[in-house]
Amino acid sequence: MSDTQQTPEVLWAQRSSTTDAEKNYVYLTIGVPDVPAKSLKLDLTPTKLTFTGTSESKKTTYHVELEFYSEIDPENSKTHHTAANIQMVLRKKEMKEEFWPRLLKDTKKAHFLRTDFDKWVDEDEQNEAPEDDYMNQFGGGGGGMGGMGGMGGMGEDGGFGGIDFSKLGGGAGGDMPGMEGLGGADEGDDDDDDDDDMPDLAEPEDDKAADKGKSKIEEITESK
Repeated sequence: MSDTQQTPEVLWAQRSSTTDAEKNYVYLTIGVPDVPAKSLKLDLTPTKLTFTGTSESKKTTYHVELEFYSEIDPENSKTHHTAANIQMVLRKKEMKEEFWPRLLKDTKKAHFLRTDFDKWVDEDEQNEAPEDDYMNQFGGGGGGMGGMGGMGGMGEDGGFGGIDFSKLGGGAGGDMPGMEGLGGADEGDDDDDDDDDMPDLAEPEDDKAADKGKSKIEEITESK
């Protein structure tokens, strides 16, 4: 049975800037689940994106071609491949304050293309919007993984996108074991001190009991 060909769903959002190139981009998510890296081909030019990928588990070949409204900069664009999709940040070539009126050059509505409302910010509100956390997975925002150039897609996105290592061992795994060790040692020392002190506290009681016993024996002897 031959694979069926399907146009994947594409979500998009954008930012614009006249001064900061890293904030002048288009964000794309191509929904292609279970497509391994070895089974996909992604061709990106300044004016067009072509994607083809095959999912063996779903017996489906995904194919989509996007001709952009305006030019992008492939050299400074980034890709992140997951088990569910292909995520891309495409750097706009022209720095303008105005948003693109649409993603595609063709004015005809594409049935597979939808606005990514989770990432969309209105043009007049983008400066007030919080920093884009999802950019961290691409090495944006000063992440150390961004320096791994020359490794293709994995080098660009870092491979460890979105993981906060401080929550996976820095807070609980970093400080707590040491504190537990110190706490255990302190408790052990306290127990030892108590053990050392107890005999000293008991000895006077034993002496008093012994003296009382002697005095009673003497009284009995004298009475006889």
